[in-house]
Amino acid sequence: MRVGVLTGGGDAPGLNAVIRAVVRKGEKAYGDVFTGFADGYRGLIEGKALSLTSEGTRGLLPRGGTILGTSRTNPFKVEGGPEKVEATIARLEIDALIAIGGEDTLGVALKLSERGIRVVGVPKTIDNDLSGTEVTFGFDTAVQIAVDAIDRLHTTAESHNRVLICEVMGRHAGWIAIQAGIAGGAAYILVPEREFDIARVCDSLVERHDKGRYASIIVVAEGAQPKEGSMVVQSGETDEFGHVRLGGIGEVLAREIRQRTGFDTRVTVLGHVQRGGTPTAFDRVLATRFGIAAIDAVHEGAFGSMVALSASKIVRVALAQAVGRLKTVDPDLLEVAEVFYG
Repeated sequence: MRVGVLTGGGDAPGLNAVIRAVVRKGEKAYGDVFTGFADGYRGLIEGKALSLTSEGTRGLLPRGGTILGTSRTNPFKVEGGPEKVEATIARLEIDALIAIGGEDTLGVALKLSERGIRVVGVPKTIDNDLSGTEVTFGFDTAVQIAVDAIDRLHTTAESHNRVLICEVMGRHAGWIAIQAGIAGGAAYILVPEREFDIARVCDSLVERHDKGRYASIIVVAEGAQPKEGSMVVQSGETDEFGHVRLGGIGEVLAREIRQRTGFDTRVTVLGHVQRGGTPTAFDRVLATRFGIAAIDAVHEGAFGSMVALSASKIVRVALAQAVGRLKTVDPDLLEVAEVFYG
């Protein structure tokens, strides 16, 4: 078979491991020929393609990012986009497409599947907010990067008697914030799933300082919202999927804490540092398992599905199930974090 592969949305550690596994299993077990599309769906629209071989994908396991490039291009927001995608697939005689991405990328994959294109999805999002799978590759790496940063912030906070805020990724789900915050011993964790009361946060910090703890770390997800509804800073810009570009909650939060408590408060925004670099062993293994399962799904005719992790097993779920709703943080996990506030 001639199989197309693309990576869409934000990059994540482990993407190259998926590509490597798909190509290696496909060539070795099925004699497939692979075509990679550059820059996500943009490559399908513009016909930008390159050959993928086992030899050409060697050495990719420790490499972050994606050798194919990625973008947030939405064919259904481009005039004639779906028709151009179909034309590229027909011209290159692609028998099946493997789309590696998150909610937006797989949402497009679902629409293309409904138009008759044979698609299998692979879940990717460092936010870990994709339904249908217990975890996505890239998430473990992002959490570990955040924990490493928090560990370093502790020493500076203690040396200068400061409140240090660590802003991490998490638009609608606070998985990175909650896990990194618990693992890093944060004094407070703010996530999109639960609006926060700035007065309560400040009272908790004052209580800590009254007990003689003069240093505090607050972990905040970029999409966290205050009850007052007036602290979030947004650029107002949106991408092709309609998402507002977030950022700035950490700075606004620091200003509020300084004004309300008088404590010296500083901010570290991890931003794209969370996406880069070498994937953890867990993410390399999971991405490899997903890649092998994806090419098997292609040859078993499981189109319109996504490979997923469930109870340590790789399974298949319908694309519609995967993108139907976001997976948000379990309230029980929030209660675990709250034990350590104050």
